[in-house]
Formats: sequence, structure tokens, C-alpha cells
Amino acid sequence: MVLASTHIPRPQILSRKNKDSNNDDYFNNHGRILLYPNQCTDMSELKKIHAHTIRTTFPDDPDALFVYSKILRFSSFADLDYSYRVFNQIENPNSFMWNTLIRACARGVNRKEQAIALYQRMLELGSVLPDKHTFPFVLKACAYLFALFEGKQLHCQIFKHGFDLDAYVNNSLIHFYASCGCLESAEKVFVNMPERSLVSWNVMIDGHVQFGQFDSALKLIREMQESFEPDGYTMQSIITACAGLGALSLGMWAHAYLLKKNDIDVAMDVLIKNSLLDMYCKCGSLEMAKQVFDDMHTRDVTSWNSMILGSAMHGRAEEALEYFSCMINTESFEPNSITFVGVLSACNHRGLVSEGRKYFDMMVKAYKVKPVVEHYGCIVDLLARAGFIDEALDLVSSMEMRPDAVIWRSLLDACSKKNASIELSEEMARQILETEKGICSGVYVLLSRVYASASRWNDVGLIRKLMTDKGIAKEPGCSSIEIDGVAHEFFAGDTSHPLTKEIYGMLNVIDERLLLVGYLPDYSQAPMVDELHEGKQQSLRLHSERLAIALGLLNMKPGVPIRILKNLRVCNDCHQVTKLISRIFNVEIIVRDRARFHHFKNGSCSCMDYW
Repeated sequence: MVLASTHIPRPQILSRKNKDSNNDDYFNNHGRILLYPNQCTDMSELKKIHAHTIRTTFPDDPDALFVYSKILRFSSFADLDYSYRVFNQIENPNSFMWNTLIRACARGVNRKEQAIALYQRMLELGSVLPDKHTFPFVLKACAYLFALFEGKQLHCQIFKHGFDLDAYVNNSLIHFYASCGCLESAEKVFVNMPERSLVSWNVMIDGHVQFGQFDSALKLIREMQESFEPDGYTMQSIITACAGLGALSLGMWAHAYLLKKNDIDVAMDVLIKNSLLDMYCKCGSLEMAKQVFDDMHTRDVTSWNSMILGSAMHGRAEEALEYFSCMINTESFEPNSITFVGVLSACNHRGLVSEGRKYFDMMVKAYKVKPVVEHYGCIVDLLARAGFIDEALDLVSSMEMRPDAVIWRSLLDACSKKNASIELSEEMARQILETEKGICSGVYVLLSRVYASASRWNDVGLIRKLMTDKGIAKEPGCSSIEIDGVAHEFFAGDTSHPLTKEIYGMLNVIDERLLLVGYLPDYSQAPMVDELHEGKQQSLRLHSERLAIALGLLNMKPGVPIRILKNLRVCNDCHQVTKLISRIFNVEIIVRDRARFHHFKNGSCSCMDYW
């Protein structure tokens, strides 16, 4: 339908007999509109009302402006292009009309720039000033586009127009700054708010969670509870923070709180249940995740992805692949890119090479999912660790995007373990340094191991000297353990804990018991600078996870696993020692390292020594 010009003379009001019979539902006996746009069910009804409005009213008629506002509101949801054409033919749109179109663009796909452009046009015309409803819509578009410069200008406009004390506007500012990575600016807005709503707290808490500042997020939640009771969004942030911290007891408290509250709407319920799945998987309690999953009345793709990824992370490849099979065959869900990251990770963690190849082909050919760097990372690591380094290199060379440092590091790590050529290892190291601008300590450590395995000790020394000269320090190992809801953090050789004396006493007990079962240290990943085996052994026994395990043994409760969260991958010697400790002390130890979970029990590990 071509929209008529708004510059028309006032026509005579049409009577019922002058209208088509099929329009009777929309107009009364005097030709007045009976069905308003907000009562329409589709665009065809709206267009009839719009056409009648054009024919029977002047553009500046208050009744016409009211109807045009309703037309804009309805069409902004149903047909945004139609809204634009209507808007452009209104001679003097009011603030409601501007806001309606700006909001529609701010939430529309690929329309965010138009929201900002509309605001600029609104300012240029100057006939209508922005109000407290305008700024949140435009800030939402800026947040999505990471348009920091434009958002800062909006902040100035907010002060200029006197809306700097409005809670609704400030909430949008907090979200904007947090989305753009300016958490300090978000905090300044939050701190200076004269009154904060529950939304204010939720937006600020979510900002800390998105930044990975989980401790700060939980601190804010405790402060918030002095004034407000947590709602579904708060609880989702708590659960996400617990997942990041590995804080199982606090996560279980949040779950119990939700069960007691029991007033979350259906849409929010699915989001929270998915967060619970993710939290339990990341906190090492796959059984609890299964209970949540089995009790869900409504599941979406994210629910299935969480169970596939969680099972893969825990080394239960068969379960992950079974979930995938049920997802696509029984439940008829369409797998997405994340689904195949989980499936390929499951194959990788168990060394299932043929299955990994099969699912990679299925992803590309059957489901038309375009591989991204995460998919390539999984399959390259799988092939390389299994010894198919040439095939892994061929796959890397066929990638449409540039390989990232993770892929090159996987290849270098495989080279160090499979006794590949020194030249190939050096090329891998060069690629990593180019990708990460020479600041990665891990590549130097891996390359030093390659040289050490070839007994090229001079080159090992040169690598260490190069690290010293460039001021590059090896990332320190850090492990944490949660006891009675309190997280205890350790670094290698740590002596800062209040129970240091007792912890080191338990380490001595562990060493004595290890000797009795014939333990021999594995020095392959001990620091190369230690010349004597005694020095290397002393370094190994003080690794961060061993200090955490010692504290766990001191506070061990019958039947309760010791749960450790570590920032690096577990070294060979600590892996062997933890297996022995689980058998000697009859305790289950669950370690979440950088790559996966290890469940140590009765002298064995769930990874089957493949990690």
C-alpha cells in the first residue's frame, strides 16, 4: 500500500453507507473509528484504519494524532518499515511517536544504528525535546553497538536535560557502561544514584558477573539484601557467580531459595534452570545437574547444550554423545554451533579420534553449521594429542580464518609429548608469539620442555634467560577450596594461610604415606632451573593444589568430596599423587583445572590418564 500525503484538505466524514461492507467492523454509524490500532490482530486491519484516518481527518487533528500514535505503536511491532513511512508523513510528531520508533529500532535486528540516527534527527529538528523515556532506548542501542563515544554524549545530554537523577535513565546508563567494558563508570553512576531500585542492583550485579568479578558480585548481592529481596534476575546472577567461583555450597543455597520462593514465571524458570545446570556442571556436581535436567518441564537447546558440555567437561564422553543423540532423535531439537563444541570436546577429552572426525563432518555436511575457531580447536587438539600431527596441520592450513594461539599451543603441546621435530616445535612457538604479541609465558615453558626432551640444555637455559630479559614470568599456579561456604586460595609454596603450620604438617604425613606405597616423583614438568632432584621434589610437593588438598584432608567430613579449583592444567606428578591420596585416605577428590574436571577415587581418575 502506498501511503498518501498528509497535506490534504479535510474531507467530509464518511457515513456507514459510503463504506465497503467489509469495513463495518472498524467504523460506527457516523464513520468514526470503532476499532483502534492497538486492538488490531494484523496489518491488514491496521491499514484500513490508517486509510480511513487519512481520508477523514486533518493531520493536526488531536484525534488523528492519537490514532497515528497507536498506528505507529502497532506497526512498530508488526512492520517497522511501514512505521517509518507513517512517521515520515506526520508533520509534527510528538515525543511519544519519536520514542515509539526509537524503541522499535533499538530492539530490532540490524536496526540499532537507526535508533541513534533518529535521536540525532530529533535533536536537529528541535521541535520536541527528549524525555526520560527517550534516553534508555538510545542507550540500549549504544550498548549493543559498543558505541562508547555516542553513549558518553548521551550522558552529557542527560545532565543537560535534567534527567541525571532519574532511576530509569541511570539504570540504562549503568547497563550501557558495563556493556562497553567501563565498569568503573557504571559504578560511579550507581554510587551517585539518590535512590536505587531492585533493577539498579541487578544491572550493577550483572555487570560484575559479565566481567568475571564474581566475588564483587556476591558482595553487592549481600548489600542489596539489606533493602531488597532477590528476584529471578538476582538469583540468576548469583548462580552464574557460583559457577565461576566453583562455589557449590552457595549455589545449592541459591537453588534451595528458589525452590522455597517458587514464584518465578515460566520464561524466567527456563533461564534459571539452565543457569543451575551450568552451575552444577562447573562446580563438579554432574549428578545434581542431571536431577535439575530431569525435573525440567520445558527444555530448550541451551538445556541440552549444558548437559552435553557438562558431561564432556567431566570426561563422560559416552553420556555426552547419548544426550546429543536424544536431543536430535528423540526430542527433535536442531543442534547449533555450541552443541557441536560440546560434542567435539567430549571426543577430545577421551581421545575418540574416529568419532571426532565423524561428528565434525556431520556438523558441516548434515547440519550446515559453519566451523568456527572453537570447533577447529577441539578437532586439532584431538588429532594432535592422538599423534596425528600431520593431519592436524593439514586441517589448520584449510581453515578459513586465522588460527588462534590456542590452536598453535595445542600443536606445540603435542609436539613436546610426541617427540616431534625441533624445527616443527619452533615454528609452532613462533606462530603463538606472533598471535599473542610475544607476551605468553606458556609458549616458553612448552618450548623449554621440547628442548629438555631432546637434552638441549643450553637452549633450555636460553629460553629461561629470554623470559627473564623480557620480564615474562610463568603464570603462577593458584588453587582454591571451599570449606563451609568459605573459599581458601593457595599459590605454590604459599605460607599466608592461618593454618599454614597444620597444612605443612599434613603435607609431611602425605609424603610419608606416599613413600610407603612406592611413589616416585615425576620430574618431567618440574622447573628446569632446579639442578638437584631434591630441589625439584620440594617444588613439586608445594604445588598449589597439594596445599589445598592438605587443608581439605584436615577438614574432611565423611562422604563429602574435596573440591579443588585450579587456574592451570594439573601437572603429571600432581595427577599421580592425587590418585594415590584418594586411595590412601579413602576420599574422593574433584579437581577442576583449566581444561576439564578430574574425579579421583580409589586410586584412579575419571580422565583415564588422558588429559
